[in-house]
Amino acid sequence: MTAAKEEMQIIDVNYAETEKKSEHVTKLRRIYNEWSSLLALLLIFCMIWMIMFALLPASMTAPSAPFMRMAFLFVGAQICGVMITFIKLPDMLGMLFFGVLYTNVGLGDFSAIQSLEACLRDMALINIMLLAGLGVDLQPLKKLFRIIMQLTLLPTIAEVAALTVLSHFLLGLPWIWGVLLGLVVTAISPNVVVTVLLRLKEEKLGMNKGIHTVIIAMTSCNDVLAIFLFGVILGVIFSTGDLTSQILQGPIGICIGLAYGVVTGLLMLVLPTNSAKYVNGLKFTMITLMGSLSVFGSKAIKYPSAGALGCITTAFIATEGWKRQKDSYQNNEVGMYLDLLWKFLKPISFSLIGKEVNFAVLDGNTVLYGAITLLVGVIFRLIVSYFSAYGAQLNWKEKAYVTISGFPKATVQAALGPLALDMARKLNSEENYEYANAVLIISVLAIIFTAPLGAILMLRLAPKFLQKGSEREIA
Repeated sequence: MTAAKEEMQIIDVNYAETEKKSEHVTKLRRIYNEWSSLLALLLIFCMIWMIMFALLPASMTAPSAPFMRMAFLFVGAQICGVMITFIKLPDMLGMLFFGVLYTNVGLGDFSAIQSLEACLRDMALINIMLLAGLGVDLQPLKKLFRIIMQLTLLPTIAEVAALTVLSHFLLGLPWIWGVLLGLVVTAISPNVVVTVLLRLKEEKLGMNKGIHTVIIAMTSCNDVLAIFLFGVILGVIFSTGDLTSQILQGPIGICIGLAYGVVTGLLMLVLPTNSAKYVNGLKFTMITLMGSLSVFGSKAIKYPSAGALGCITTAFIATEGWKRQKDSYQNNEVGMYLDLLWKFLKPISFSLIGKEVNFAVLDGNTVLYGAITLLVGVIFRLIVSYFSAYGAQLNWKEKAYVTISGFPKATVQAALGPLALDMARKLNSEENYEYANAVLIISVLAIIFTAPLGAILMLRLAPKFLQKGSEREIA
């Protein structure tokens, strides 16, 4: 009997050791998986640099050359982004802070390649708009239309109105520039929100009442609305025609964007066919080029407000059509490819917006009053958002959680924040440059203050505010 007990104890000890080793192996694999993407990106950068070194003159590939300094900015931002995740903060903050550091040590002057910088910012915006269009799911939107519209429109209107009024009286921005600022700040970060929701999904938190669907739909609709209206207002501000053409700039841009998006979206349903070789790669290439043509082409024809709407509409029409073609939708990897593209554009977007924060020319009043404006605007949003959930079958804790999910700002601000500044530089408009710089600074403040705090609040409050759903309820 004693021998049997000893044998069982030995088996238990061996089993415990095996389990412990298995946990260590799993942890090491997870760490390697996280670092492998970074290492792959660094290897890609090294290979591109060596090819350029072999083909181009030494003056263009030297470390001090503007092009190489820009490349080092992106690589450093990617590394800092990974490093900051070890202290449980969003990677985008590391990328942003590296951009701030880069310009304040004197390495952020890219005036010689300013057009390339503006093009890269536009590509980041195109990527976000395509993902936003793909993320709008028509079915839950129909079922929860009233609640989603309440949670999208009312908080957005409240936040934009508060920011417009405060920025006019505290920062001296014209009313139309205040509206532009409000539209930049009001956009919710899909990057932060979706990342948190994926973790909650693993823990089955909030799955029983469709809270995930409400939050994702609210985030997508909010971003679509903010990006679209931003494009319209930006087009009106920088319109060079007479008053009549400025007034018509928005409506004509809307018509052009919708028409372009519908045509190209329908075209995506027949080209290429589902049985074609490399169908997913071709779909990804086509939708990316169509989005790029929408944004760059709209600027060429002097209707920049059409670009964002055309890009979003293309992605929305295409994804809804693919859902009706079930085989096409089930095997569709376009969204995954766009996510992969964002891995490259993310450090570019956040480091470039950080690069614009130069402490030597930073106005303390702009930072102070900008922070007050941002704080009041966000508070208005949170209050109105909570009451906007009226009518949903949610208790007060679940309503509070849905409200908090609209707090993080990051991804869209990094893409939209510098666009007005780029246009002001292009047109050499000193007055508009000052206004655009204020918009950029408040965009940076919004990312710094809300992205980490929003992610922490969503993660920490989820176990307290949300219930775990059973398998049957989730189904």
